[in-house]
Amino acid sequence: MDLFTYRSPPKVDPVYSPGAKAVLVLGDTFESLSALPKGCAQLVISSPPYNIGKEYEARKELDHYIDSLRPTLVELVRVLADGGSLCWQVGNYVEDSEIFPLDIFFYPLFKDLGLQLRNRVVWHFEHGLHCSVRLSGRYEVLLWFTKGEHYTFNLDAVRVPSKYPGKTNFRPGPEYGEPSGNPLGKNPSDVWKLMIREWETGLWEIPNVKANHPEKTIHPCQFPIELVERCVLAFTNEGDLVLDPFSGVASALLAALRHGRRAMGIDRDPKYIAEGENRIHQLWDGTLRYRPLGKPVFQPTGREKVSQIPEEWKTK
Repeated sequence: MDLFTYRSPPKVDPVYSPGAKAVLVLGDTFESLSALPKGCAQLVISSPPYNIGKEYEARKELDHYIDSLRPTLVELVRVLADGGSLCWQVGNYVEDSEIFPLDIFFYPLFKDLGLQLRNRVVWHFEHGLHCSVRLSGRYEVLLWFTKGEHYTFNLDAVRVPSKYPGKTNFRPGPEYGEPSGNPLGKNPSDVWKLMIREWETGLWEIPNVKANHPEKTIHPCQFPIELVERCVLAFTNEGDLVLDPFSGVASALLAALRHGRRAMGIDRDPKYIAEGENRIHQLWDGTLRYRPLGKPVFQPTGREKVSQIPEEWKTK
């Protein structure tokens, strides 16, 4: 099943139902999750509020922030299917110029709830927070947990081209001299560089959504669609439900719908819900501004004015 094989675009429903293709719920995350049936989602993926004072959150003490999310995490694990995956993408909490890596604080919470950590994935980007009292932050972390020992992992969907596809078996035996790799490619590492034909170099290098990004909307901290697509392809099958409990402008839903999955998002801000629904309709009618999966990250040639040393600096 693929999004574009539907005879007519599915509607965006305001409440969950088992057959709904796309759902956007306006409301409190905990209350909305409590209304969902147990085990309905194959993939839960989200980037929760970081507690850094953005317009959609009230800044709290770190311990209070973590404690306030515990009931929601319990509900997320309840609605996650056995064999399902939970991907939790976080950055740092900062206080008095000291950083507190949020993945360190969330790991024991999910572990106590019975999930198992499969990978700690690094998402790297070239443009981010500029600092004068420490090195500038250029990465965030995505924790991939599973519910149970047996889980969906579609390795072939995310294999990367082998660096040496012509490598052969060198040990004596019946396969001596035969190709030693997989014709579909190799298993990418937990640090990926998402550039065309270069996943195998190990770094998830996806541009974060800043002012000149084609996906930029009204949301101040927006998921790139590409970041979610990798998880959707690897951890779900067609027709599975992908749930984002802090969905913002529906980037995770767009990634799921593009690949024939069902999608559900929850957000308490009506303007984000409206923008998310608008983007889903744009996906269906072909007008969505979107950075294609695997597109190389732009590299300046040195001829652009902004990539040249200013004349004023040359005299110093």
